[in-house]
Amino acid sequence: MREFVRPKVVVSRCLGFDHCRYNGNIINSSIVANLMEYVDFLPVCPEVEIGLGVPRDPLRIILKNGEQRLVQPASGRDITETMEAFCTDFLGSIGEIDGLILKYRSPSCGIKEVKVYSTAALKSAVIGKSSGYFGRAVLKEFSYLPVEDEGRLRNTRIKEHFMTRIFMLAAFRKVKSEGRMRNLVAFHTENKYLLMVYNQEELRKLGAIVANKERKTFQELVSEYEKHLYIALSRPPRYTSIINVLMHAFGHFSEKLSNQEKALFFGWIQKYRNGKVSLCPAINIIRSWAVRFEDQYLMNQTFFEPYPEGLMEVNPVDSHLREDLWK
Repeated sequence: MREFVRPKVVVSRCLGFDHCRYNGNIINSSIVANLMEYVDFLPVCPEVEIGLGVPRDPLRIILKNGEQRLVQPASGRDITETMEAFCTDFLGSIGEIDGLILKYRSPSCGIKEVKVYSTAALKSAVIGKSSGYFGRAVLKEFSYLPVEDEGRLRNTRIKEHFMTRIFMLAAFRKVKSEGRMRNLVAFHTENKYLLMVYNQEELRKLGAIVANKERKTFQELVSEYEKHLYIALSRPPRYTSIINVLMHAFGHFSEKLSNQEKALFFGWIQKYRNGKVSLCPAINIIRSWAVRFEDQYLMNQTFFEPYPEGLMEVNPVDSHLREDLWK
């Protein structure tokens, strides 16, 4: 069984950690709850951190003189500069992290779909959508990291993409801290198929970096590798890329299998391509062949287990056909 490095993830404190919503409530997020066993969370509530109580009068974003401001309509307070100062201080002090999960549509934590009002008046009109103040600071400071809200993480494809990234980045963070070239080579080797699924062009660049023909130092290499790793993982893989990698893995055994075994595998691939079944049957067939033929290289590939088994679930059979959902 694969051992996983525990990702470090910043999370909105109201998502299962504290009754710190403006009305004193706590949000029960099943996604966050399931991750608690495997992730080191750093909970934060920007509104509480800047001195607002619980419960408190809600905040909203308004447009004033062409500029967005964060205000508390009931008290008339404008806390824009206070919140911006907190964001700068907090995000500059948390060290290396692997991802963030923030509160959906919050005027402080939201990363998108946050309402913008024309004025602070309670019955003023919604004139647009934006990100919250903490959320936009996160997106600016950590544009290269996985950043999601608990609303979007209800989508299976978005959630799988997020979990794959945080566990791979956590493993890479360990490689950086160890400072040994052989560990970087091992990381690249074990993640080759997963990187192939995500971005073949970046995989080739990462392979060239690890080959180190110019004899660079470890620090030079790992810095360059990190930059391209973020690029490689920036978009979720297409189902056609997944099929391509499964066929690549099939090539390890093609001469050792009976015609009936080959037909069974190709049948599951076609059903997956047509959206009639999930990916699991085809993957499990490959994994069983890797065990049967003692193919240690394939057994070590993170592609077959990108995150802990306890976080895996049965996917909708049509999930690969809805590639617009993650946007």
